[in-house]
Amino acid sequence: MAEMTINDIEIKPGDDLLIRLNISKLPSGTQIDIPIHVFRAKEPGPVLLLMAGMHGDEVNGIESIRRMIRRRMLQPLRGSVLAVPILNIYGFLNFSREVPDGKDVNRSFPGSPTGSLASRVAARFTQEVLPLIDYGLDFHTGGASRSNFPQIRCELDKEQSAAMAEAFGAPFILNSKLRPGSLREEASKLGKPILVYEAGESLRFDESSINTAIEGAMRVMHHLGMTDSSVPISHPPIICQKTTWIRARRAGLFRSFVKNGQAISRGQQVGTVADPFGYASHPITSPVSGYVIGLNHMPVVNQGDAILNIGMI
Repeated sequence: MAEMTINDIEIKPGDDLLIRLNISKLPSGTQIDIPIHVFRAKEPGPVLLLMAGMHGDEVNGIESIRRMIRRRMLQPLRGSVLAVPILNIYGFLNFSREVPDGKDVNRSFPGSPTGSLASRVAARFTQEVLPLIDYGLDFHTGGASRSNFPQIRCELDKEQSAAMAEAFGAPFILNSKLRPGSLREEASKLGKPILVYEAGESLRFDESSINTAIEGAMRVMHHLGMTDSSVPISHPPIICQKTTWIRARRAGLFRSFVKNGQAISRGQQVGTVADPFGYASHPITSPVSGYVIGLNHMPVVNQGDAILNIGMI
């Protein structure tokens, strides 16, 4: 089996270790480490990364990995699992997407050891973890009061990614391009497919989203030959080739007439934006047919705010 070393610590076949990857210090002098759980089987096989907390306020993914660790669900029969419940410790401590310098870690890859704080976090992860993995699942949550219906995002023209997405079994699979500076883009350059799972709303637990994440991870492990058992998929995923946001044309109070996951038709009224003083209420109609895959729960909106994300087949 190939050698595996993180933070100068050797992980041998059969090991079950918690490694703390040092990043930096707070101004108080408190050390900031990224805990990485490593579960390595005695038999060879692929190395799967399970990661959450890229944005510190995205708690559904953090809770999903925490439960899998706690329930001892990540001990593979073959291969290895690297589980990172929280990458952005800074954001987690401050209920924030970003690190203290205001930058997004997921736009900072591959990073630089002498760059900004976000760049340093990305660089340490790129140096220590990415070379070891073969595949990955990156757990995310909707931001800015927007809730995402459980969905997998990947490049569907990549055979391995498409097969993993089908195996995960989320309600929706989105054909999603690589974003510059993202972990997924950097891993793709190395030939290591990473799927992004999006579900729920920031700073709020969503049990359905968490359970879907856990079951999906178990199915991917089985798909990769790391385990012998799996969880059946209740419904085949709906594949969306494109997505589009409906944005508020006026500022005011937004009220939705549809629910996340719902099928909608072109021309259907999906909500209203009203002025708060009772003078007028303006209908919002969908420009396309598709499915609601993201919904803004903030009742007060400004012009241009994203209020509804539609996935199109």
